Amino acid sequence: MKRSRRNLSPEDKRRKELIRELLKLSPVKDGDDLNSLIKGMVGDVVEEALEGEMESELGYARYDYQNKETDNSRNGSSKKSLKTSYGNVDINVPRDREGSFEPQIIKKRQSAVSRDLEEKIISMYAKGMTTGDIEDHISDLYGLEISDSTVSRITDKVLPLVREWQNRPLEDIYAVVFMDAIHYNVRSEGQIVKKAVYIAIGINLDGIKEVLGMWVGETESAKFWLTKMNELKNRGVEDILIACVDGLTGFSSAIASAFPKSEIQQCIIHQIRNTTRYVSYKDIKSLMIDLKKVYKANTEETALIELDSFEERWKEKYPQIAVSWRSNWSNLATYFKYSQEIRTLIYTTNSIEAFNRQLRKVTKSRSIFPTDESLLKLLYLSMRDITKKWTGRMRGWGVIHSQLEIYFSDRLPD
Repeated sequence: MKRSRRNLSPEDKRRKELIRELLKLSPVKDGDDLNSLIKGMVGDVVEEALEGEMESELGYARYDYQNKETDNSRNGSSKKSLKTSYGNVDINVPRDREGSFEPQIIKKRQSAVSRDLEEKIISMYAKGMTTGDIEDHISDLYGLEISDSTVSRITDKVLPLVREWQNRPLEDIYAVVFMDAIHYNVRSEGQIVKKAVYIAIGINLDGIKEVLGMWVGETESAKFWLTKMNELKNRGVEDILIACVDGLTGFSSAIASAFPKSEIQQCIIHQIRNTTRYVSYKDIKSLMIDLKKVYKANTEETALIELDSFEERWKEKYPQIAVSWRSNWSNLATYFKYSQEIRTLIYTTNSIEAFNRQLRKVTKSRSIFPTDESLLKLLYLSMRDITKKWTGRMRGWGVIHSQLEIYFSDRLPD
């Protein structure tokens, strides 16, 4: 949020007074004048920051020999040319006699200040900081004033990377793909619209997890998901062994249209939430004990027997619960045929929900996004940070893969 003039801090007021004095000495008549002035200011700010670092390194200010407690001392300066967004800027870098001074704001081999600063701005943006927060942070760190439009211009530089990432080639077979959507408010044609961000996370045959895609669309629908399934095919995906989804109507049909051999596992946790939403507080504990016997059964046959028992006990109070489970049973019961290792992996969409929770942490400071692109830009940068930790195979992948080789022997390469 931008600070109003009447709420300026004493430091801000002094800074603006200095700028006014500077403009009296160096009047700005056109864009070239402004660019030259800013170049000079960048150079002055960097040189002052370097002098401050040298003072901290030596422990005494220039010419303050009374407080000198070191054998080391200043030894002039060296010239350096920096590439900035406003052109090349020549600066003087202070030196010490022992050659131990290691500047931090502009490192020894660093030849560009704009890129370094832009990377910091992009990193802060990826952590969920608002443009106003970034402005204040850069001002506090470097004494530089930047605007909302500057932050947007810098972060917009990732948009070509987003498009490249969205269209990158994928592997031909994925063992498991989790699909879900997360919702955000986006401004569209003067109105606030609730939009869905469709997310697909895949686990390849080596047990490596990756985000296959993130797409901004209107409210979640099977029709949109079908277009994304076809997009995955166009990017090289030939087969998905198991697709894990929520209970969206038509979702299974959309997947089957694009990948007819895929087995569908509907998320058990979503099913539980949807069917127990209106259960009375006093009944929920005992009802969940009975329902757990269904989805935790060792075999599908036992699960169906337990579902009969559940229905017999609760049909008077909550008749729709058993009805819903039976109508979705073909997709809910897929995991019963597999070993415990595969069951644990696929019977919920926990993998993608954990990812969504991390995205929400980053985006919680923004209640409304101005455009689809601004939303996707932040999600992409956040995704890059989150997935840095996705190293190595999924736990227990050796056992899981050996089981998949048996179950899907006709669909896996030799």
